[in-house]
Amino acid sequence: MTAGEGNLLERMAVAGRARVEAARAREPLAALRARAAECPVPPALRLDPRGFDLIAEVKLRSPSAGSLADDTLDPVAQAVSYATAGAAAVSVLTEPREFGGSLAHLEAVAAALGPIGVPAMRKDFLVDVYQLWEARAAGAGGVLLILAMLDNRAVIDLVQAAAEAGLFVLLEAFDGAELERAAMLLPRLAEAEVLLGLNCRDLRSLEVDRQRFEMLRDRFAPGWPSVAESGLASAEDAAWVSGLGYDLALVGSSLMRAAAPGELLAEMLAAGRAA
Repeated sequence: MTAGEGNLLERMAVAGRARVEAARAREPLAALRARAAECPVPPALRLDPRGFDLIAEVKLRSPSAGSLADDTLDPVAQAVSYATAGAAAVSVLTEPREFGGSLAHLEAVAAALGPIGVPAMRKDFLVDVYQLWEARAAGAGGVLLILAMLDNRAVIDLVQAAAEAGLFVLLEAFDGAELERAAMLLPRLAEAEVLLGLNCRDLRSLEVDRQRFEMLRDRFAPGWPSVAESGLASAEDAAWVSGLGYDLALVGSSLMRAAAPGELLAEMLAAGRAA
């Protein structure tokens, strides 16, 4: 990546705002909210009392790894395999340019997971309340919000909008400073269902540093479910982050590449709960 290209988060923020403007021109926010209100209520996020859960991800490609699936992969079948193997939620990439995703993928996955009782989560680079109502209208039960893309006022506004829409939030940090920001903001977000995540892949540089899971574990705000994100590929990895005290892990690329993703997910869950 050259300096002129900007980092991924900067590019995604610009592209996200452009997508919002185009969508709002087609359907004003009031109409979108009315349409979302007519949709079935999505399944609630239910965390296992045994103390470790997985959010499994459907993504077709990534900037760091390239293509993760061929044209024959069915996102719905992939999501159902996760849900039936015990995933607490299924994350669906909806960003089209870098990740090959779409709201249509989210809508199809959410419709398939509803009868199973597992929520779908919109994973994207969200910068506007409009995008939360898009997620709700597509059937999602949750959304990802990235602290590095948002100032404090935007975080509060977006999380409050998510609560109004009935969406849980995975609030994602990359470093200790962002975990401290989260700890400051979370008391103001008590009405929302929030998971606090640490992504060991810095989306500004795309570099992975798994040791941050250990170094920063004590910087999490107490009382909020903690999520280890990225860089986890095996049952041993799940046991490791569970042993560090994480309540959940978000796993994507390794499951997308697995010949039997449901089996790998079940192995990771079992290892995490036994740790």
